[in-house]
Amino acid sequence: MLKGKCGCGAVTYKMKSPPMFVHCCHCSECQRLTGAAYVLNAIIEADRVEYEGPISEHELPTPSGKGQILTRCEHCGVAVFSSYMVRLGKLRYVRVGTMDDPNRCPPDVQIFTSSKQAWVPLSKDIPVFEEFYNFDEVWPKKALDRLEAALA
Repeated sequence: MLKGKCGCGAVTYKMKSPPMFVHCCHCSECQRLTGAAYVLNAIIEADRVEYEGPISEHELPTPSGKGQILTRCEHCGVAVFSSYMVRLGKLRYVRVGTMDDPNRCPPDVQIFTSSKQAWVPLSKDIPVFEEFYNFDEVWPKKALDRLEAALA
C-alpha cells in the first residue's frame, strides 16, 4: 500500500492500489501551482484513495478552461492531490512528492515539454510529449480498462 502525507503530517493518505499512470507535467500552470519546474501526478481512481485530516479545497483554472479542485492540508497548505473538473470525483491526481516513498511512482510520460524550463533535462528512458497525448496510444491496456471503469 502506498502512503503519504502533507508537510506537517496532519493530512495522511493511503492508495489501495498502484496508480494507473504517472505524469511528469511541465506545463506553465503546474509550474505556477507548485513553484517548481514540473509536477509528478500519480493518477488513480478516487475510491482507491483513503485520506484523513483537515483539508481545504480550492477551485483553480487550467489551460483547458475546465478547471481543477486542488486539495490542500488546511494547516500547512501543502497540495496533496487534485481532481480535474472534467472527471471530478472519479480520479485523483496524487502529488508523488507527498508520498512516503516517491521512488515507487516514477513517471510514465513527460508531458507539455514545449513549456518546460530550458535547464531541465529530459530522461531518454521516459516518453516525451510536447503537449498531451492520445490515451489509447500511450496507456497500457490494464490501465485503460481501469480508467474506463472509473469514468463509467
